[in-house]
Amino acid sequence: MFSFLLSLACGLRILESMRLREPGICLRTTDYSETSQVLQFLTRGAGVVRLLGKGTKRPKSSSGGAIDLLAEGELLFIRKNTDALGTLVEFTETVSHSNLRVDAARLNTSLYMIELVSESLPEADPYPEVFDLLHGALGRVPQPDAPLQAVLAYFQWRLLRCVGLLGGMEACVSCGTPVSELSKKRPSRGEICFSSRLGGILCEDCHPSAPEKFQLQPPTLGALAALAAAEEGRKVFLPDTQARPVNRLLAYHITHQLGKKLRMAKYVIDKM
Repeated sequence: MFSFLLSLACGLRILESMRLREPGICLRTTDYSETSQVLQFLTRGAGVVRLLGKGTKRPKSSSGGAIDLLAEGELLFIRKNTDALGTLVEFTETVSHSNLRVDAARLNTSLYMIELVSESLPEADPYPEVFDLLHGALGRVPQPDAPLQAVLAYFQWRLLRCVGLLGGMEACVSCGTPVSELSKKRPSRGEICFSSRLGGILCEDCHPSAPEKFQLQPPTLGALAALAAAEEGRKVFLPDTQARPVNRLLAYHITHQLGKKLRMAKYVIDKM
């Protein structure tokens, strides 16, 4: 009897240790049954998790009904040690972002952001800086005075930097010529390009041999400099004339890095 009780107590302790309470943002939802959902959350301390929300679609569930994309809140869940789905125990919504649904451009931009996060991060690896980045962006996007293109540009830039998919952009990745010198020479010389496969900027002399490339115009180079300055904490202004082309560049890089185009890109990037 004693050994049985000891085993039971150990089992309960193990189960309790597997329970995690984290702030989370809903990235993806799939209907599992008439009453349940499979949910993907970005959590601050546990990274991306996939959970089975049993009964979440019931009006009297702990979540108050089906959990929607973009919903933010505190979740209690059990994470499995295998690739199997974890279990959502409880979800308390704190931010619904319902105000995004009255503006198609802002809603689509937010959906693009969560799709990018979902596709870029591996499961169960903590990226607290990405959580803070997404939380801040989702809070900024619906504000009437928010420069939507600039918010998206900084979000894409910082996410790529956080996950290690974008290196330094200060010089030609082939010959090392500083971009500041390339910008001055451009009017009398030729193209400056970006290669996703090589991971950086290429000067006129180096880009002809690149397997793929994206031509950079002066506004895009100005935007890259502004984003680098913002990353260092300096206050910068990024007008739409710079933000739109740099968003297209970063989306181009994302497509090459992921090996596919994001579904929401046609509603956000292609509309620019």
